[in-house]
Amino acid sequence: MVKRTASQVLKQIICLGMVLIVILPILLTIFAALKTKTAINTTSPLAFPAFSEITFDNFEKVLTDKYLWIGLKNTMIILAFSLFFNVVFGTTTAYILERFNFRGKKFVIALFFLGMLIPSFVTEIARFRIINSLGLYNTLAAPIVIYIASDLMQLYIYRQFISGLPVALDEAALLDGCSYFRLFWRVIFPLLAPATATVCIIKAIVIINDMYVPYLYMPKNQLRTLTTFLMNYANAQQGSWQTLAAGIIIIMIPTIVLYLFFQKYILAGVTAGAVKE
Repeated sequence: MVKRTASQVLKQIICLGMVLIVILPILLTIFAALKTKTAINTTSPLAFPAFSEITFDNFEKVLTDKYLWIGLKNTMIILAFSLFFNVVFGTTTAYILERFNFRGKKFVIALFFLGMLIPSFVTEIARFRIINSLGLYNTLAAPIVIYIASDLMQLYIYRQFISGLPVALDEAALLDGCSYFRLFWRVIFPLLAPATATVCIIKAIVIINDMYVPYLYMPKNQLRTLTTFLMNYANAQQGSWQTLAAGIIIIMIPTIVLYLFFQKYILAGVTAGAVKE
């Protein structure tokens, strides 16, 4: 009994520690966003600002910054094109790999999964040279091409889902005179809606939060995204911790809302096809 109690206490302590590791940076950011520049320099980062000193000027400054709205527009453009082509290429490729047998199929699948296993920084020099040689550097097309080509997570999700669809659907549609193209777009694709929702949500969160690719491939001010917009408040000349914190919170809100409202689709899409009956 004593051992079981000690084990439970240890588990609770570990869980509490993990929660603090996740929550504490968010709390520090919220506290900083509500403080003035003077309060930032004179009080502890862990201290909640006094109610008489709470200010929302930092949020107002970020929301009235023109580059925030430029970043929002660019992010939405990148997001729309990336999601569209990820869904189109992901569904068609996954369907072909799951439903058709052809010579070298296992090799092709292995290449796809090898691409998922190799860290992106290993191929960064080659990728940069390719983007530059295509004339896409410093254009919105650069991150779009990278987001479509480099992350193959959608293949795993779509293949898992398609594997759970009965082959009898294909056979019935073909017997009724459907071509393979019409079979896919009229029968299979609508059934992939839960998986598509999952892919779109996960990809949207990744793209919105990514700073590395836009910062490296689109340094022009007019091509800033929501995340690279934050660099306005992090440089040596205009550095402002409280304004940076406010900007982080404003940009963080859309992804949190997306995840909270659609987390059930994420779980359903990732686990679809994991169990065979």
